[in-house]
Amino acid sequence: MTKIDSILYEALVNEGRLGREILEPLAGEAQAQGEPLASLLLRRGLIPEQDILKTLSRELNIPYLDLKSANIAKTVIDKISLKIAAYYKFMPVELNNRALTAAVAYPLDVKIQDEIRTQLGYDLAMVLANSNDIQEALKKHYGLGADTLEKIGASAMNERGRLQAVSLEALEDIEKQASDASVINLVNQIILEGWKKRATDIHIEPFRGGVNFRYRIDGLLYDASMPAEIKSFLSAIISRIKIMSNLNIVERRMPQDGRSVVKVHDQVLDLRISTIPTPFGESIVIRILPSSMLFSLEKLGLPKKYLQTFETLIQKPHGIIFVTGPTGSGKTTTLYSCLSRINTRERKIITIEDPIEYEMSGITQIQVAPEIGLDFARGLRSILRHDPDVIMVGEVRDLETAETAIRVALTGHLVFSTLHTNDAVSGITRLTDIGVEPYLISSSVEAFIAQRLIRVICPDCRYEDKSSPVELKNQISQDLGLRSQDVRVYRGKGCNNCNSTGFFGRTAIYEVLLADDTIKDLILKKAPANHLKRIAVSKGMQTLRQDGWQKVVAGITTPEEVMKATPVSEITSFVSSGSGELPQGTVALEPGADNIALSDKRIFTRLDNKVNLIYKILEVKDGLVKRGFTPEQFSVTRNISAGGLVFISEEPLAIGAVLELKIELPNEPPIDCLSRVVRIEERQASLSAKPSYDTAICFLDITGSQRSQLNKYIEQINQ
Repeated sequence: MTKIDSILYEALVNEGRLGREILEPLAGEAQAQGEPLASLLLRRGLIPEQDILKTLSRELNIPYLDLKSANIAKTVIDKISLKIAAYYKFMPVELNNRALTAAVAYPLDVKIQDEIRTQLGYDLAMVLANSNDIQEALKKHYGLGADTLEKIGASAMNERGRLQAVSLEALEDIEKQASDASVINLVNQIILEGWKKRATDIHIEPFRGGVNFRYRIDGLLYDASMPAEIKSFLSAIISRIKIMSNLNIVERRMPQDGRSVVKVHDQVLDLRISTIPTPFGESIVIRILPSSMLFSLEKLGLPKKYLQTFETLIQKPHGIIFVTGPTGSGKTTTLYSCLSRINTRERKIITIEDPIEYEMSGITQIQVAPEIGLDFARGLRSILRHDPDVIMVGEVRDLETAETAIRVALTGHLVFSTLHTNDAVSGITRLTDIGVEPYLISSSVEAFIAQRLIRVICPDCRYEDKSSPVELKNQISQDLGLRSQDVRVYRGKGCNNCNSTGFFGRTAIYEVLLADDTIKDLILKKAPANHLKRIAVSKGMQTLRQDGWQKVVAGITTPEEVMKATPVSEITSFVSSGSGELPQGTVALEPGADNIALSDKRIFTRLDNKVNLIYKILEVKDGLVKRGFTPEQFSVTRNISAGGLVFISEEPLAIGAVLELKIELPNEPPIDCLSRVVRIEERQASLSAKPSYDTAICFLDITGSQRSQLNKYIEQINQ
């Protein structure tokens, strides 16, 4: 037994960590195999590595170093070759004159120390560090796969210049091949590193001066640390990836698409490979997809009120549900979660996709193949002969597919599909633009669901940002109907868990437009999209930005993530439940005979001046907003703020009634918005005069820019 093993042996016994009856045979086994005792203890899972390092640090008086937070100068890396560092399993930390400080996971014996001194010409000082941290530090500072590149050389190719043959039949455990000095190992390392970093895509991009390797993590691309020499092996790397995905390694002038299957940590991964030609070589993108995923509506990030809505929608016997959003917004995941919820033995579910993202047990999935004439429309027609209950169409791209899907829904089937639009209401516009008749949309569509993906703040380094601008908090409070002091903004500092980004994972924000009688009637009348959205908002539809703001207040994401994912001029809403009461924190106008004042929770400046306005009445009946018969009325305000106003009406309006307003500001563009009546009081008048009423309203769908315009005007007049 070596001296270090003896010291560790006695220390563990004295600390009461392990008894002699356990350590004695293990020490003998380690000596017989020429293996350090610590290594054997770790392999058997008898003691954590951290505890061993602390014990050795104390007993041998060798400092312990947290490599994750260590600042290692590039000059040190340039002086010490990776070949030596990797061979002796140490990480160079500091070089001071002729003294080299090296981080090791186990103290080096005297013989090895002498070998390093002889080869490098430096005196050696050791510090202890976690073995995984050492490996990660080598990757970070020398580049991923640098040790493999040194070993490959010309041996990566055989005499004919082709990669050595590999088995394409069996699943490859890429982790087990990580010790092979070959191009195969290099590619495996690239994929394995992407999986460890939670990357969804790996980008390999050749340029004149070199090649870029990037990982897409939580929707953003990050550079991978790679050695500069990897440019020389780009052709071999691309050939290996093509072999994995059964692509033509000779064809370099045409784009190719393929797939491969690998195994990591007992998890099977689907790799979708796409190549395109460039002037400097082929560019490759590898998409990493788990072959099996647990799809759940609860994990989508749905607000509670939408979760019940989703449950109701997906249990409908027929109709079509569209999920809208740009590429990469999580539409397919949402659809799979819906299908997973209703996937029972009593239902026949068939999907037609391009491509099939995930394999789902109990569901028949069809891959679109345009080269043989199997497109969405033709596939849909064939599906009907297989007696389905539920059908999912990957995407509606043209009139034929749209009309076929809608007619399938009208014949008693529940259909799910996707559209590429910016919001829920634009789904209607998109269908009409490609030629679908409004009556078909009105009679078949049950809902349009818009969504975006936003990054989630890392839970390990989340903190409250008390320095956030007041204007930002005011905007959030206005859009949600909260008091500004109730709005808290959180961010991530960046830690090892989130790769110093401050974010870990993504969630979705939603906007759900239900096609009720009012919306269907407006679709038939070919109402413009902005009018449809205003009506939907007045009825309680929560916009994408509002859902995002709620996740900001809950500490799930940052304001920047929401603003990046949602339109600037989105309509916001302060819609109540129909009782005539305002949500907490919303401006409340209290009418009186001569003095109508704001409540104690007022958050906007008031102007007690006359401003001309025009209003139309929209009656609220049974929760539906329907256009009334009252023509346009002209009036003037008693007071006005950016949250609401009080005006004089010649007729008593019902509490909760919805009005369509046009506010005519002098020398300013008019402001059009919907509003709700919250207070009304008869004005004092002589017996001969016609009665009139002070009517207090709050704005429902005023935009942020409109609110700023109104607030600026009020402040200028008050000055």
